[in-house]
Amino acid sequence: MKRILLSASLLLLPGAALAHSGHIGGNALAAGIGHPLGGADHVLAMVAVGLWAALLGGRALPALPLAFVVAMLAGGAAGAAGMPLPGVEPMILASIVALGAAAALALRPALPHALAAVALFGLFHGHAHGAEGPEAGLALYAAGFALATMALHLAGVGLGIGLVRLSRAALVRGLGGATAVAGLALAIAG
Repeated sequence: MKRILLSASLLLLPGAALAHSGHIGGNALAAGIGHPLGGADHVLAMVAVGLWAALLGGRALPALPLAFVVAMLAGGAAGAAGMPLPGVEPMILASIVALGAAAALALRPALPHALAAVALFGLFHGHAHGAEGPEAGLALYAAGFALATMALHLAGVGLGIGLVRLSRAALVRGLGGATAVAGLALAIAG
């Protein structure tokens, strides 16, 4: 149990508050991987997708993360092309609160509604990634942020499933609540 709580706390303690202060040096793939991992805004939202998917189970388990990643790639292409999307940062912060609250409350909307919400948030996260990406190596950069996002989703799914199997669904919900509170804190700090 201590390892689970330590793992969860490490997911909630990234080095920077927001992922939009620059990218790690090196190639486009490394920069793409670094963008979502570099800040609490992306880490919290992406792990929350996994937690919520784990609580929903069934078809939602693969569908929620996949919907997020597909929409994120579309948003990334739009951002890289310079297409405007108003309210990117507020929507990213809203995604943390909403996805965390969905897990905390163990919301069970119809799957198409859950997919639409997750995809909408993925679009905004992707736009931020694409708008701040390198001009050269865009495909590698997109592959990097897609891989990092999938890893964060899998971390949330794995943590959520593990806790649910241990009859600790309340802890998953608690992590969702902590995510929502962290999102509110980021919004207030920003």
